[in-house]
Amino acid sequence: MSTPVLGIIGGSGLYDLPGLADTRWADVDTPWGAPSDQVFLGRLGDAQLAFLPRHGRGHRIPPSEVNYRANVAALKAVGATDVLSISAVGGLRADLPPGTFVVVDQFIDRTVARASSFFGTGLVAHVSMAHPVCRRLGDHVQAALAGQGVPHVRGGTYVAIEGPQFSSLAESQLYRSWNASVIGMTNLPEARLAREAELCYCSISMVTDFDCWHPAHDAVTVDAVIQVLLSNAQAARTLVAGLAGTIAHDAAALACGCRRALDHALITAPEARDPAVVERLRGVAGRVLGPPA
Repeated sequence: MSTPVLGIIGGSGLYDLPGLADTRWADVDTPWGAPSDQVFLGRLGDAQLAFLPRHGRGHRIPPSEVNYRANVAALKAVGATDVLSISAVGGLRADLPPGTFVVVDQFIDRTVARASSFFGTGLVAHVSMAHPVCRRLGDHVQAALAGQGVPHVRGGTYVAIEGPQFSSLAESQLYRSWNASVIGMTNLPEARLAREAELCYCSISMVTDFDCWHPAHDAVTVDAVIQVLLSNAQAARTLVAGLAGTIAHDAAALACGCRRALDHALITAPEARDPAVVERLRGVAGRVLGPPA
Protein backbone atom coordinates (compact mmCIF):
# COMPACT_ATOMS: atom_id res chain seq x y z
CA MET A 1 0.00 0.00 0.00
CA SER A 2 1.65 3.22 -1.18
CA THR A 3 -0.90 5.70 0.18
CA PRO A 4 -3.15 5.63 3.24
CA VAL A 5 -6.81 4.65 2.86
CA LEU A 6 -9.26 6.18 5.33
CA GLY A 7 -11.85 3.82 6.81
CA ILE A 8 -14.85 5.27 8.64
CA ILE A 9 -17.08 3.33 11.02
CA GLY A 10 -20.20 5.21 11.99
CA GLY A 11 -23.74 6.13 11.03
CA SER A 12 -25.44 5.55 7.72
CA GLY A 13 -25.24 9.16 6.49
CA LEU A 14 -21.51 9.77 6.83
CA TYR A 15 -20.82 8.83 3.22
CA ASP A 16 -23.14 11.56 1.87
CA LEU A 17 -20.26 13.89 0.99
CA PRO A 18 -20.23 16.46 -1.84
CA GLY A 19 -17.57 15.57 -4.38
CA LEU A 20 -17.36 11.89 -3.50
CA ALA A 21 -16.67 10.04 -6.76
CA ASP A 22 -16.20 6.49 -8.07
CA THR A 23 -18.63 5.24 -5.45
CA ARG A 24 -19.89 1.70 -5.06
CA TRP A 25 -21.16 -0.68 -2.42
CA ALA A 26 -18.88 -3.72 -2.10
CA ASP A 27 -19.65 -7.10 -0.59
CA VAL A 28 -16.85 -8.24 1.70
CA ASP A 29 -16.61 -11.73 3.14
CA THR A 30 -14.42 -12.44 6.15
CA PRO A 31 -13.45 -15.57 8.12
CA TRP A 32 -15.54 -14.12 10.97
CA GLY A 33 -18.70 -13.81 8.92
CA ALA A 34 -20.41 -10.86 7.32
CA PRO A 35 -19.83 -7.28 8.47
CA SER A 36 -22.73 -5.05 9.49
CA ASP A 37 -23.31 -4.03 5.88
CA GLN A 38 -21.59 -3.72 2.55
CA VAL A 39 -18.62 -1.36 2.51
CA PHE A 40 -19.18 1.92 0.66
CA LEU A 41 -16.08 2.82 -1.34
CA GLY A 42 -15.32 6.17 -2.91
CA ARG A 43 -12.74 8.79 -3.77
CA LEU A 44 -12.64 12.38 -2.57
CA GLY A 45 -10.03 14.17 -4.66
CA ASP A 46 -7.10 11.79 -4.52
CA ALA A 47 -8.11 10.33 -1.15
CA GLN A 48 -9.56 6.83 -1.02
CA LEU A 49 -12.31 6.23 1.56
CA ALA A 50 -14.18 3.19 2.85
CA PHE A 51 -17.36 3.66 4.92
CA LEU A 52 -18.99 0.95 7.03
CA PRO A 53 -22.35 1.61 8.78
CA ARG A 54 -21.68 0.11 12.20
CA HIS A 55 -25.29 -0.87 12.83
CA GLY A 56 -26.18 -1.46 9.18
CA ARG A 57 -28.17 0.91 7.03
CA GLY A 58 -31.32 1.88 8.92
CA HIS A 59 -29.68 1.00 12.27
CA ARG A 60 -30.78 -2.64 12.27
CA ILE A 61 -28.16 -4.21 14.56
CA PRO A 62 -27.97 -3.57 18.34
CA PRO A 63 -24.55 -2.94 19.95
CA SER A 64 -24.17 -6.43 21.41
CA GLU A 65 -24.89 -8.10 18.07
CA VAL A 66 -22.54 -6.05 15.89
CA ASN A 67 -19.96 -8.38 14.35
CA TYR A 68 -16.99 -6.26 15.37
CA ARG A 69 -14.42 -8.78 14.14
CA ALA A 70 -16.00 -8.92 10.69
CA ASN A 71 -16.27 -5.11 10.54
CA VAL A 72 -12.60 -4.51 11.28
CA ALA A 73 -11.49 -7.40 9.06
CA ALA A 74 -13.64 -6.07 6.20
CA LEU A 75 -12.06 -2.63 6.37
CA LYS A 76 -8.61 -4.19 6.39
CA ALA A 77 -9.59 -6.34 3.41
CA VAL A 78 -10.55 -3.31 1.28
CA GLY A 79 -7.22 -1.65 2.06
CA ALA A 80 -8.04 0.68 4.96
CA THR A 81 -4.98 1.79 6.89
CA ASP A 82 -6.52 4.46 9.15
CA VAL A 83 -9.88 4.08 10.89
CA LEU A 84 -12.06 6.85 12.28
CA SER A 85 -14.69 5.57 14.69
CA ILE A 86 -17.53 8.07 15.00
CA SER A 87 -20.22 7.37 17.59
CA ALA A 88 -22.85 8.94 19.82
CA VAL A 89 -22.12 8.94 23.55
CA GLY A 90 -23.42 10.23 26.84
CA GLY A 91 -21.43 12.86 28.68
CA LEU A 92 -20.22 12.05 32.19
CA ARG A 93 -18.78 15.49 32.95
CA ALA A 94 -20.53 18.82 33.33
CA ASP A 95 -18.01 20.44 30.97
CA LEU A 96 -18.97 18.06 28.13
CA PRO A 97 -22.47 19.21 27.19
CA PRO A 98 -24.45 17.83 24.26
CA GLY A 99 -22.89 18.92 20.99
CA THR A 100 -19.30 18.45 22.20
CA PHE A 101 -16.93 16.21 20.27
CA VAL A 102 -14.46 14.23 22.39
CA VAL A 103 -11.29 12.78 20.85
CA VAL A 104 -11.07 9.79 23.19
CA ASP A 105 -7.68 8.42 24.26
CA GLN A 106 -8.57 5.76 26.87
CA PHE A 107 -11.21 3.07 27.44
CA ILE A 108 -12.79 1.15 30.31
CA ASP A 109 -14.41 -2.10 29.20
CA ARG A 110 -17.71 -3.02 30.87
CA THR A 111 -18.93 -5.28 28.07
CA VAL A 112 -19.53 -8.93 28.90
CA ALA A 113 -20.87 -10.73 25.81
CA ARG A 114 -18.57 -9.91 22.90
CA ALA A 115 -15.71 -11.66 21.13
CA SER A 116 -12.83 -9.27 21.72
CA SER A 117 -9.93 -10.81 19.80
CA PHE A 118 -9.10 -12.27 16.41
CA PHE A 119 -6.71 -14.66 18.16
CA GLY A 120 -7.51 -17.70 20.29
CA THR A 121 -6.83 -21.38 20.75
CA GLY A 122 -4.29 -22.45 18.15
CA LEU A 123 -2.56 -19.08 17.96
CA VAL A 124 -2.37 -16.83 21.01
CA ALA A 125 -1.33 -13.17 20.88
CA HIS A 126 -1.22 -10.30 23.37
CA VAL A 127 -1.12 -6.74 22.01
CA SER A 128 -0.48 -3.66 24.10
CA MET A 129 -3.52 -1.50 24.83
CA ALA A 130 -1.75 0.95 27.12
CA HIS A 131 -2.32 3.68 24.54
CA PRO A 132 -5.28 2.31 22.58
CA VAL A 133 -5.69 5.05 19.96
CA CYS A 134 -3.35 6.52 17.37
CA ARG A 135 -1.85 9.83 18.53
CA ARG A 136 -0.95 10.86 14.97
CA LEU A 137 -4.53 10.35 13.80
CA GLY A 138 -5.83 12.15 16.89
CA ASP A 139 -3.62 15.14 16.08
CA HIS A 140 -5.25 15.39 12.64
CA VAL A 141 -8.74 15.11 14.12
CA GLN A 142 -8.06 17.78 16.75
CA ALA A 143 -6.69 20.18 14.13
CA ALA A 144 -9.70 19.61 11.87
CA LEU A 145 -12.21 20.18 14.67
CA ALA A 146 -10.42 23.36 15.74
CA GLY A 147 -10.34 24.60 12.16
CA GLN A 148 -14.08 24.05 11.82
CA GLY A 149 -14.89 25.74 15.13
CA VAL A 150 -16.55 22.60 16.50
CA PRO A 151 -16.70 22.43 20.32
CA HIS A 152 -14.30 19.65 21.23
CA VAL A 153 -11.98 18.22 23.87
CA ARG A 154 -8.77 16.29 23.20
CA GLY A 155 -8.43 13.35 25.54
CA GLY A 156 -10.92 11.50 27.71
CA THR A 157 -11.91 8.05 28.89
CA TYR A 158 -14.75 6.17 27.20
CA VAL A 159 -16.69 3.64 29.30
CA ALA A 160 -18.05 0.91 27.03
CA ILE A 161 -21.16 -0.79 28.42
CA GLU A 162 -22.96 -3.80 27.02
CA GLY A 163 -26.34 -2.19 26.49
CA PRO A 164 -28.73 -2.01 24.83
CA GLN A 165 -30.24 -0.39 27.92
CA PHE A 166 -28.90 2.94 29.16
CA SER A 167 -27.19 3.07 32.56
CA SER A 168 -28.88 3.08 35.92
CA LEU A 169 -28.32 6.16 38.07
CA ALA A 170 -26.00 4.19 40.37
CA GLU A 171 -23.93 3.02 37.39
CA SER A 172 -23.72 6.51 35.95
CA GLN A 173 -22.52 7.90 39.27
CA LEU A 174 -19.99 5.07 39.58
CA TYR A 175 -18.47 5.82 36.17
CA ARG A 176 -18.24 9.50 37.08
CA SER A 177 -16.32 8.53 40.22
CA TRP A 178 -13.82 6.77 37.95
CA ASN A 179 -13.14 10.09 36.19
CA ALA A 180 -14.55 8.74 32.94
CA SER A 181 -15.56 11.33 30.34
CA VAL A 182 -18.15 9.64 28.12
CA ILE A 183 -20.21 6.47 27.98
CA GLY A 184 -21.14 4.42 24.94
CA MET A 185 -21.83 0.91 23.69
CA THR A 186 -19.69 0.38 20.59
CA ASN A 187 -16.01 1.34 20.84
CA LEU A 188 -15.03 -1.94 22.48
CA PRO A 189 -14.00 -4.42 21.29
CA GLU A 190 -13.67 -2.29 18.14
CA ALA A 191 -10.52 -0.51 19.35
CA ARG A 192 -8.93 -3.77 20.52
CA LEU A 193 -9.52 -5.42 17.16
CA ALA A 194 -8.16 -2.46 15.23
CA ARG A 195 -4.95 -2.71 17.26
CA GLU A 196 -4.68 -6.45 16.53
CA ALA A 197 -5.22 -5.73 12.82
CA GLU A 198 -2.42 -3.12 12.94
CA LEU A 199 -4.77 -0.32 11.90
CA CYS A 200 -4.40 3.24 13.12
CA TYR A 201 -7.61 3.92 15.10
CA CYS A 202 -9.12 7.12 16.44
CA SER A 203 -12.37 7.40 18.41
CA ILE A 204 -14.47 10.52 17.87
CA SER A 205 -17.30 10.63 20.39
CA MET A 206 -20.23 13.00 19.82
CA VAL A 207 -21.95 13.84 23.11
CA THR A 208 -25.73 13.66 22.69
CA ASP A 209 -26.89 13.78 26.33
CA PHE A 210 -25.69 14.03 29.94
CA ASP A 211 -26.58 10.43 30.82
CA CYS A 212 -28.89 10.07 33.82
CA TRP A 213 -26.51 11.48 36.47
CA HIS A 214 -27.31 15.10 35.58
CA PRO A 215 -30.13 16.64 37.65
CA ALA A 216 -31.61 18.21 34.51
CA HIS A 217 -31.60 14.87 32.68
CA ASP A 218 -33.57 12.46 34.80
CA ALA A 219 -33.50 9.81 32.06
CA VAL A 220 -31.92 9.39 28.65
CA THR A 221 -34.44 9.13 25.81
CA VAL A 222 -33.93 8.00 22.23
CA ASP A 223 -35.74 11.09 20.94
CA ALA A 224 -33.34 13.43 22.73
CA VAL A 225 -30.31 11.47 21.53
CA ILE A 226 -31.47 11.52 17.91
CA GLN A 227 -32.23 15.25 18.01
CA VAL A 228 -28.66 16.12 19.02
CA LEU A 229 -27.19 13.43 16.77
CA LEU A 230 -28.86 14.93 13.74
CA SER A 231 -27.52 18.37 14.61
CA ASN A 232 -24.02 16.88 14.85
CA ALA A 233 -24.27 14.95 11.58
CA GLN A 234 -23.17 17.75 9.31
CA ALA A 235 -20.19 18.53 11.51
CA ALA A 236 -19.20 14.85 11.34
CA ARG A 237 -19.44 14.80 7.54
CA THR A 238 -17.41 18.01 7.28
CA LEU A 239 -14.83 16.49 9.61
CA VAL A 240 -14.49 13.37 7.43
CA ALA A 241 -14.20 15.44 4.26
CA GLY A 242 -11.52 17.63 5.78
CA LEU A 243 -9.52 14.72 7.13
CA ALA A 244 -9.55 12.68 3.92
CA GLY A 245 -6.99 14.77 2.08
CA THR A 246 -4.88 15.40 5.18
CA ILE A 247 -4.49 11.70 5.90
CA ALA A 248 -3.94 10.81 2.23
CA HIS A 249 -0.97 13.19 2.14
CA ASP A 250 0.45 12.36 5.57
CA ALA A 251 4.00 11.22 4.84
CA ALA A 252 4.27 9.64 8.30
CA ALA A 253 1.08 7.58 8.04
CA LEU A 254 2.48 4.35 6.65
CA ALA A 255 5.40 4.39 9.10
CA CYS A 256 3.15 4.83 12.16
CA GLY A 257 3.90 2.51 15.07
CA CYS A 258 0.33 1.18 15.00
CA ARG A 259 1.31 -0.72 11.84
CA ARG A 260 3.69 -2.87 13.89
CA ALA A 261 1.48 -3.70 16.88
CA LEU A 262 2.02 -7.43 16.35
CA ASP A 263 5.82 -7.31 16.24
CA HIS A 264 6.16 -8.92 19.66
CA ALA A 265 2.57 -10.09 20.26
CA LEU A 266 2.52 -13.70 19.02
CA ILE A 267 3.31 -16.07 21.87
CA THR A 268 2.44 -19.49 20.41
CA ALA A 269 5.55 -21.24 19.08
CA PRO A 270 5.49 -21.50 15.26
CA GLU A 271 5.53 -25.30 15.34
CA ALA A 272 2.54 -25.33 17.73
CA ARG A 273 0.30 -23.04 15.69
CA ASP A 274 -2.88 -24.51 14.26
CA PRO A 275 -2.58 -24.19 10.45
CA ALA A 276 -6.31 -23.54 10.08
CA VAL A 277 -6.17 -20.71 12.61
CA VAL A 278 -3.12 -19.25 10.89
CA GLU A 279 -4.97 -19.17 7.56
CA ARG A 280 -8.02 -17.56 9.17
CA LEU A 281 -5.81 -14.84 10.61
CA ARG A 282 -3.84 -14.15 7.46
CA GLY A 283 -6.10 -11.28 6.37
CA VAL A 284 -5.53 -9.27 9.55
CA ALA A 285 -2.12 -10.53 10.70
CA GLY A 286 -0.43 -11.73 7.52
CA ARG A 287 2.51 -9.37 7.98
CA VAL A 288 3.82 -11.42 10.94
CA LEU A 289 2.63 -14.86 9.89
CA GLY A 290 4.90 -15.32 6.91
CA PRO A 291 3.99 -16.65 3.46
CA PRO A 292 1.27 -19.29 3.04
CA ALA A 293 2.48 -22.89 3.33
